Amino acid sequence: MPMKFRRALAAVTVALFVGSGLAVVTEVAAPAPAEAAVVKKRLVKMTRELKVAREVRKGYDRAKFKHWTDADGDGCNTRYEVLIAEARVKPTVESGCWLSGGRWFSYYDGQRTTNPSDFDVDHMVPLAEAWDSGARRWNAGTRKRFANDLRDKRSLVAVTASSNRSKSDRDPAEWLPPRKAAHCRYAREYVAVKTRWRLTVDRPEKRALLGVARSCKNVVVRVRHARVVLRGSGGGA
Repeated sequence: MPMKFRRALAAVTVALFVGSGLAVVTEVAAPAPAEAAVVKKRLVKMTRELKVAREVRKGYDRAKFKHWTDADGDGCNTRYEVLIAEARVKPTVESGCWLSGGRWFSYYDGQRTTNPSDFDVDHMVPLAEAWDSGARRWNAGTRKRFANDLRDKRSLVAVTASSNRSKSDRDPAEWLPPRKAAHCRYAREYVAVKTRWRLTVDRPEKRALLGVARSCKNVVVRVRHARVVLRGSGGGA
């Protein structure tokens, strides 16, 4: 049904109800950007377009981001799904999602392993940083989808436990991978995730990202926007 016709029909329906003396209850849905919305720009331009805003940590609790869920019910939670997807040599997946025979590479520090327990799965934009830069306004479902985002492979990355813990919840103004060759990829993926989820940056963070982006020649970033639902928009707490 054409959009104009649907709107006209809705207007007529409301008019009929009002004319009949019946109460009319309206529900205004918050704009829901489709997953299909795609942005494609050079890294420097995309970085420049990140909105600058003051960060707010108040109210943050890691438990507000329900993570490492098993969305498809196959017995492997998000952490293991990333380990399987990023293995340089694919592991055998045994009962209980026990992984054996795989090989992994941590691009943050250049380390390799055959033992998946040596690796953590890092949120490219840390959960606390996401909260500071906009996620505090999201509903619980959106925070859960962010924390388990397998739709964009840049959102989660398998790296050594030591590099992940060194990074902690710091942004690029405070931390970059120890391996300098990783900086362009890191900035590209970080900016992509911030853009995908419409998160803001603070000024030092933006300066640091631009500093790296300018050293990355002819890098184009393509991002598919995620659906973000704010608290109070009818999507839960």
